[in-house]
Amino acid sequence: MELRHLRYLLAVAEHANFTRAAEALHISQPTLSQQIKQLERSLRVQLLDRSGRTVRLTDAGEVYTCYARRALQDLAAGERAVLDVQDLSRGTLRLAVTPTFTAYLIGPLVADFHARHAGVTLDLRELPQDRIESALLADELDLGIAFSGTHLPGVAGTDLFTETLGLVVGPGHVCAGRGTALPAGELAGHPLALLSGDFATRRHIDAYLAGHGVTPRIAVEANSINALTEIVGRSALATVLPDAITRGPAHLHPVPVDPPLPARTVTLLRREAAYQSAAARAFTALARRWAREQDGPPEKGLPENGAPRDAAPA
Repeated sequence: MELRHLRYLLAVAEHANFTRAAEALHISQPTLSQQIKQLERSLRVQLLDRSGRTVRLTDAGEVYTCYARRALQDLAAGERAVLDVQDLSRGTLRLAVTPTFTAYLIGPLVADFHARHAGVTLDLRELPQDRIESALLADELDLGIAFSGTHLPGVAGTDLFTETLGLVVGPGHVCAGRGTALPAGELAGHPLALLSGDFATRRHIDAYLAGHGVTPRIAVEANSINALTEIVGRSALATVLPDAITRGPAHLHPVPVDPPLPARTVTLLRREAAYQSAAARAFTALARRWAREQDGPPEKGLPENGAPRDAAPA
């Protein structure tokens, strides 16, 4: 058995078809079929059921592919460990964040990291939290930035800072400039533009509204933070966004709500027991130091000699 046999088996299991798997692997279908048969002969067990319209794993194949996938992940991690450069003159960091963080957090944080470690290539992705955790377990990511809570088994988190959400309106809204807090129950009378349901932020908002018996009048749903801020700034709609997003634009006006929306903790995620490259360790130290030295999420660069403390904030 060779490593290619494992890769070939996983490809067939993924595509459920020898032809499509062979195309993805850039080999001929007869070659792929021959290699799988060699693997089955060496193990003395049938791994694939070829009797139906699609190819599927047998019970033995299901068990074996779990170990095969894990073995390939461990070998890939070993290769990265061998190639890892401790002085950070080169390297790669695979990072994912949930969408709202691209609007206010990831820009300044990545800029600071690049200024310190220009030789490190950053592979940055925007993903929902469940996909971040799955990608960490599949060894497709080194780190993720999301929220605290119950994570998938094998995913660990380090708390960074507390994020607060607030009601936001444009200059033409009746609540613009309001000095007193808007009772939560009155939100039912204001049409809203909100993030779509696949955002963790939207689920947080929905839970708050439901907890106060509010049935929202949702006029717009969007999967873009920039779209929401533009729409709210030019209309009589209100929205709910992280406070950090609305601190800068002059056309956005925060409106206090009573009771306030509950805060949530921003967390740096990683796979437990996984090898941490020098780049991942450096980014972790930078993110923790930055969060601690800011009153809330980062908005400016770190002092060069700031040393991380021992405990993360709540």
